Amino acid sequence: MNGAKRDPHGLRAVTVLGATGSIGTSTLDVIARHPERYRVHALTAHRSRESLLRRCREHHPEVAVLDREQDAAWLRSRLADEGLATEVRFGAAALVEVAEASDVDVVMAAIVGAAGLLPTLAAVRAGKRVLLANKEALVMSGALFMDAVARHGATLLPIDSEHNAIYQCLPVEHRGGLSRHGVTQLLLTASGGPFRGWTPERLATVTPDQACAHPNWSMGRKISVDSATLMNKGLELVEACWLFDARPEQVQVVVHPQSVIHSMAAYSDGSVIAQLGNPDMRTPIAYGLAWPERIDAGVEALDLFRVAHLDFEAPDETAFPCLRLAREAMAAGGTAPAILNAANEVAVDAFLTGRLGFTAIGDLVAHTCDALPVERADELGTVLEADARARRTAASLLGDD
Repeated sequence: MNGAKRDPHGLRAVTVLGATGSIGTSTLDVIARHPERYRVHALTAHRSRESLLRRCREHHPEVAVLDREQDAAWLRSRLADEGLATEVRFGAAALVEVAEASDVDVVMAAIVGAAGLLPTLAAVRAGKRVLLANKEALVMSGALFMDAVARHGATLLPIDSEHNAIYQCLPVEHRGGLSRHGVTQLLLTASGGPFRGWTPERLATVTPDQACAHPNWSMGRKISVDSATLMNKGLELVEACWLFDARPEQVQVVVHPQSVIHSMAAYSDGSVIAQLGNPDMRTPIAYGLAWPERIDAGVEALDLFRVAHLDFEAPDETAFPCLRLAREAMAAGGTAPAILNAANEVAVDAFLTGRLGFTAIGDLVAHTCDALPVERADELGTVLEADARARRTAASLLGDD
């Protein structure tokens, strides 16, 4: 692995960015099943200091990182009281340090939102194996990100269940345009979220607790809301275009309520290859950790007789306009996806804190995208400035300025 010192016991060292979220928790579960393969180098969290303390007790990382100095001081004191040797750091710079550390082999990038961009990019530039669960890194800076992967020899493995499924359905080498490899379309499946089939009038009454109750997956609140609005699927469409060198029109979203087929690839000879499994994120996580091998993930085997049938339908982009907005942003290119993502983060936060209605999320995103010019996204500074400008604009439209 590029940039990593070999562990004397042959273990791969793993940094988990976002260790207290659902992806981080599942990652640590898989790692714990294979102590002969992996050791934990660093665990990070935003402000969930008690959750991070529990994970430090269980997994004994060399380093733990929190966002705020006061939380880091609290964790440092608690660990010292318990005789645990984990070093505690804080702040954005510390996230970058543990992502690019020389003795790290694998980085799980599971920080939600734009905050995950810089440490994930640092891991790529250090040539690590990067397990990408932070879709915003690609949404914000797709061209820059993929260029860094190629230039620094990083290994990028998608962890979103849909992109991981597509990765498994494509030839080993699929860069340079899908058509070169006989692929005509990527079929990105979506559960449809908890409000599939609801009218716009009914959607206007949705509460945060309802939006966070996903029918098939256990996720954090922000991602759950994105799933409910279909913005999550829109961001995944943008991510798929960058990961697989696809045009927006080559990615078709298919609502599949059972969440058993995780995604598909269609070929020019009429073949459609699908990846199936129970809806459990430990499957793609284990795939990313062990690739090209396969290891036990602790996931129950799929029982097709119990599933019995598979349903498919087209997404309703009238009731759920966020999917259309994401496709339009990807087609516009440049900083448009970064603007879309930033506006959505502001809108979702406002919804979760009771300052915005559910159906107004898409409205705020659309108005923000319309208000700002799209620029070339050929420098990281330009991307970050577009993100900041979009947040200010969205907050102003919301009345928070």
